[in-house]
Amino acid sequence: MRGVFPMSAVLLVAMMVVATEAGKNKKEKATKTTSDCTEWQYGSCVPNIGDCGVGVRVGTCNDQTKKLKCKVPCNWKKDFGADCKYKFGSWGECDAATGTKNRSGTLKKVLYNAECQTTIKVSKPCPPKVKTNAKAGKKGRGKEV
Repeated sequence: MRGVFPMSAVLLVAMMVVATEAGKNKKEKATKTTSDCTEWQYGSCVPNIGDCGVGVRVGTCNDQTKKLKCKVPCNWKKDFGADCKYKFGSWGECDAATGTKNRSGTLKKVLYNAECQTTIKVSKPCPPKVKTNAKAGKKGRGKEV
């Protein structure tokens, strides 16, 4: 019985060493492989479910393909895509005829060789009229007697 405990301890240590080595081999296999291809062409990010969220982008170069994880923000503008980044000016005045206000943007950054317009124009509905609050001047003073 005395020999069982030390033998169990030795086996346990040996199993831990084997498990550690197996974990290292998996990490080595997961490292990125380098290729001589320099002209990768990437498609747009395609969400796994619905029209936004986590998805996949496919890249091709010669006869090689690879898939990259990507994410389409749920508030992206579908007109110009999530891979085209623009610098926008301030919103213009509200157009009473259409009930919208506009602003324009110029192309700032293109991701994954996407096809982007150099300038775009976006619009949004005008906010409803703001009511003035007579009690706003008393804010922060506490109770008045």
